[in-house]
Amino acid sequence: MIWLTYRQHRGQLLVMSGLLVALGVMFTVSGLEASAFVASHAGLGSGDLDAALGERYQAVYTLFGWLPIVAPALIGVFWGAPLLGREFERGTHQLVWTQGVSPRRWLAVKLSVLGGSVALGGLVMSAMVSLWRPLFRTDTFGNIGIFNMLGVEPVAWWVFALMLGTAAGAMLRRTLPAMAVVVGVCAVMTFALFSVSDHYATPTRVVTNEAAFEQDVRLVSRAWADPVGAETASPPAGVCPRDSSLGRGERAQVAHERCLIGKGYRYVFYVHRPEMFWRFQLTDAAILLSGAGLLGWLTVRRVPRST
Repeated sequence: MIWLTYRQHRGQLLVMSGLLVALGVMFTVSGLEASAFVASHAGLGSGDLDAALGERYQAVYTLFGWLPIVAPALIGVFWGAPLLGREFERGTHQLVWTQGVSPRRWLAVKLSVLGGSVALGGLVMSAMVSLWRPLFRTDTFGNIGIFNMLGVEPVAWWVFALMLGTAAGAMLRRTLPAMAVVVGVCAVMTFALFSVSDHYATPTRVVTNEAAFEQDVRLVSRAWADPVGAETASPPAGVCPRDSSLGRGERAQVAHERCLIGKGYRYVFYVHRPEMFWRFQLTDAAILLSGAGLLGWLTVRRVPRST
């Protein structure tokens, strides 16, 4: 069964391997070029260098913005959805499941081989990004795109997407509708996990007179502290009347906030610091893998024990 599964899905395995190799080449070329760029601009300040790298490698950064959503969706669409959806759609399950192998054993072997392959692919992706990221001086915790491609996140996401596609194919018994479900659910889950992650830990309260807070943190909320230390969502309007000559743009807002700082008010930020990296990673992974387990159970329920 393992050899048969490999032969049936070797096209998918080769495509995934090819895409990982292509990404590895892109990481290597851009990383070497970025390293030379940083060395040749050593006189720039940290902020100016970061801005220069961002402008020079905007295309790479854009790719990283989409990859955490696109990669799991592709796994679910092209690996998961056709696994049972196509069998039911074509009626070939009636032949396959009468060849001396029980339907559930057939499914178990398929999911084991494909699940192991996507987990390995996720680990390779994580390793490549871990080596590439320091050259571009990007955040690892505050940047959700980078965060979702480090540690165990790719493994958990790719396994979840595979099981989602398989379950959708088993429930709907059609490949295209199952693919649509995968795309929609992956998009919703990405933003849902980011939203609920604010509650994974108690945020740290930071009181400062600087509008810019420390790097590589996740901002949960912000407020103001008055001169006696009481917290308020917004200072009273009469404390610092806005200068109408400055309009309503950024200059007016900066002038207003400077006035408040001058009168004793302070910024209050609630943030999650980078020390929470692995707590957030493991919590996300636990949620996704639990979801994958539930989807696997639902899939098994749709497959008969024997023919």
